[in-house]
Amino acid sequence: MIVMINGAFGSGKTSAATKLQPLIPNSMIYDPEEIGYMLRNVIADDVRMEVEKTDDFQDMELWKVLTVKVAREIRQKYDKHLIVPMTIYKSEQFSYIHRGLKELDANLFHFTLMTSMETLHERLLKRGDEPGGWTFKQAAKCAEAFHGARFEEYIQTDGQTTDDVVNVIISKVLSNRK
Repeated sequence: MIVMINGAFGSGKTSAATKLQPLIPNSMIYDPEEIGYMLRNVIADDVRMEVEKTDDFQDMELWKVLTVKVAREIRQKYDKHLIVPMTIYKSEQFSYIHRGLKELDANLFHFTLMTSMETLHERLLKRGDEPGGWTFKQAAKCAEAFHGARFEEYIQTDGQTTDDVVNVIISKVLSNRK
């Protein structure tokens, strides 16, 4: 089983994943951001293709490819269920990763955590992000992009605790396992 937890930066993905992991036996958290950080450190700007020269490592072709390949390798080596918190709103990257994870495990769940911009900004400030900084700029892009059927199961998190969100996820996962 693979559980993707999507949403804007500050929506509560990592917090939910951390609380969800002990509730799913034989599971682990797999965060594709780590692949992005590695690629940023390994591939110098002057080597990157022109379309990859942005402030978002998800624009690097290798990021989406390695996200799926590393998930496959982890599953083969450790035979664990994966809980995957990540902000992924760009259509091409989302489609590629979702399709790749679905091929890896038909028992794929995808949840998108939704929240108001006000709540999102409060959470970003609380965790120490700078107003006007990168995560704040991404918030509006995410809010607009997450509307659409491809993002499947929405969970509204305004006024919800992390435990509330995790309870929604775990109940849907347990009731829909194949």
